[in-house]
Amino acid sequence: MEIIEVQERTPLLTEQLLLVWENSVRTTHLFLSNSEIENIKIYVPQALKEIPRLIIAKHKNGSPAAFMGIDGQKLEMLFILDAERGKGLGKKLITYGIENYSVNEVAVNEQNPLAKGFYEHMGFQVYKRTDHDEQGNPYPLLYMKL
Repeated sequence: MEIIEVQERTPLLTEQLLLVWENSVRTTHLFLSNSEIENIKIYVPQALKEIPRLIIAKHKNGSPAAFMGIDGQKLEMLFILDAERGKGLGKKLITYGIENYSVNEVAVNEQNPLAKGFYEHMGFQVYKRTDHDEQGNPYPLLYMKL
């Protein structure tokens, strides 16, 4: 598995990452309904375009297995194909972000306990909780720092 920072965000890459995103969200965000996922999905291509740092873990065939987005020192997104979960890929990506971009903060959905546990395992600790996500939806967020 190769980790690369993306410079050019082509339509094909965006389409591939959208598939990774949807697969990951449907596996881990069980609190979201199908229609909620479809509504959020509309905004993902723009988020992928705007995130300052986009890092991808690629299979040998070149297709993405996971990706993360970093803005400053904050991890804004991390999504992994369900088939690749539990193989150390998330740890590799987070470590890459910490070592190369001094990532030290993340916000995670409270209703995604596996993600919270993963970030705790990586050394992050909750310092703040909100009742709503950053779009005002009723999904509590946990803000975590290294």
